[in-house]
Amino acid sequence: MTAQDDRPARPEDVDEICAALPETELGTSWGDVPTWKVPRGDRGKGFVLYRPPHSSAVDPETGQMYDDLLVITTPTAIEKAALVEDDSTPFFTIEHFRNTDAVLVRQSRLGEITRGELADVITDAWARRAPRRLVREHLGDG
Repeated sequence: MTAQDDRPARPEDVDEICAALPETELGTSWGDVPTWKVPRGDRGKGFVLYRPPHSSAVDPETGQMYDDLLVITTPTAIEKAALVEDDSTPFFTIEHFRNTDAVLVRQSRLGEITRGELADVITDAWARRAPRRLVREHLGDG
C-alpha cells in the first residue's frame, strides 16, 4: 500500500481509479448519465454511474435532492449489505435500489474513506461487470 492509498479519497479519485482499470471508458447510460463502463465499446456494462439529482434520493435533513451521488455496483447483495451496514463508511442505499447490487455514496463524503478503500470498492465493481478473461488477466482470479 502506498502513502497515496492511505489519504482521504477525493471526488477526482473516482475517474483516476476507473480510468486505470483495463478496457474501461467513460460513456453514458440511461440516456445521458455519465457512466464508467467495461469493456470499451457497445458491449460495455456500467460499473460506476454519476447519478443526477432525483426525487428518490433526498437528504433527510434538508429535503434537498442529492446532487453529487455515485452509484457503484457491488459483487453481490452480501457485499452491498456489508458496505451499507458499516457505520464507518459513507455508503448507503435507497428504496429505488432495493433490488440491485449497488451502493450509493455522495462525492462530498468520499473523504470518510481512504483512496485505497475507494479503489477496492471500484475494482470490485469493475470485476463484477468485466469479461472473465479480463478479470483473470488483471486480478488473477475468475
